[in-house]
Amino acid sequence: MTAPETPRHLQLEESAGYDRRIIDYIQHAAATGLYEIRGLGAKRRVPHFDDLVFLAGSASRYPLEGYRERCTTKTVLGTRYASKPIELAIPITFAGMSFGSLSANVKEALGRAATELGTSTTTGDGGMTREERESSKTLVYQCLPSRYGFNPDDVRRADAIEVVIGQGAKPGGGGMLLGQKVSARVAKMRTLPAGIDQRSACRHPDWTGPDDLVIKINELREITDWKVPVYVKIGATRVFNDVKLAVHAGADVVVVDGMQGGTAATQTVFIEHVGIPTLAAVRQGVDALEDMNMFGQVQLIVSGGIRTGADVAKALAMGADAVSIGQGALFALGCNSETYVQNGQHHLALNDYEKLGTRPGYCHHCHTGKCPVGVTTQDAELEKRLEPAVGAKRLRNYVKTMNMELTTIARACGKSNVHHLEREDLVALTLEAAAMAHIPLAGTNWIPGA
Repeated sequence: MTAPETPRHLQLEESAGYDRRIIDYIQHAAATGLYEIRGLGAKRRVPHFDDLVFLAGSASRYPLEGYRERCTTKTVLGTRYASKPIELAIPITFAGMSFGSLSANVKEALGRAATELGTSTTTGDGGMTREERESSKTLVYQCLPSRYGFNPDDVRRADAIEVVIGQGAKPGGGGMLLGQKVSARVAKMRTLPAGIDQRSACRHPDWTGPDDLVIKINELREITDWKVPVYVKIGATRVFNDVKLAVHAGADVVVVDGMQGGTAATQTVFIEHVGIPTLAAVRQGVDALEDMNMFGQVQLIVSGGIRTGADVAKALAMGADAVSIGQGALFALGCNSETYVQNGQHHLALNDYEKLGTRPGYCHHCHTGKCPVGVTTQDAELEKRLEPAVGAKRLRNYVKTMNMELTTIARACGKSNVHHLEREDLVALTLEAAAMAHIPLAGTNWIPGA
């Protein structure tokens, strides 16, 4: 007796729980006994700013004329305690990305672009490079659990200090820089052996609670004579309580980094399964500030998946004072591009993507140090593929476009200042976004759960 034939509808039907991606993961784990490490951010779809839309002016609200009525973008950060708050021309800043994860040319390009745009850039782990300080008019110096490259003299040369407690792509996890990117210069800055994998601590060694954080922030204020703002950056998990603790500890600015934030290298399981979406994190951060009557006194910066001027506008409307971009800046520099510009000429990079087993648009191999366009590398030849002047121009064009989109939306909503955008200007397209953002579902006054 022959076995019955498999029904046609089952012959090529994938299992929802065990599709090709999960089967590949299981078989790779079984073959190697290793977890996956990669760069960039989450690939899964989560509720996002795309799930919100603006209610522009019409008969009941008047829009502003884009060519004749001004819309200001000036942004001031650190007004709580610092005697020299940061004044920016726009509310879009560059996030902390280390020298080590990025080349020195990229750090210089970021600094040049930030200076030309009137905004700030941030050091990242591993310390301050000469290229970055010289090119950046406004530079934020990060204080991380690793203390790699931490230098009190550089702290005094900074325009603000950012105490990093967590990062959106890997909250609760430490930094990672694989040996192929620990060049002689990186190793010297971090006091590490060259060519050896670097893993940093997941928490600061000199505090175990919020009271210790108060002491650390006061130490940083004293070393800078209370002049510069002190930021506290958290990865988005228990945002409401974490923001409250940061404010209690004396932060001038709180940075909330959602799970769509990127990284140079970490476990895939962190990127995809730890943390909450930026959309939910913004609302919780604002709720915490309002609950403490500190909204407007302590500024809120939002990062993690900010890509367009519309994303910026929505973050500001929900209560953020500014945003910070990382992955978007890398893509503007040429990440995942088919070509790179060197000596004024375009060159194909497809063969280098093939060597990595990937293609432009899919590459997340920042951790390998073999970036085909010279962005996330310490290889002396590869890093030449990103010329600082070319990179700065591309970054300037990108952020300028974002800012124009931001002001276009603000004017359409009748605002003469982008910081006048408010939650009342937004509605949600999905139940999940409405519930997370506490924004009414479009066409109704209903906020799920309210």
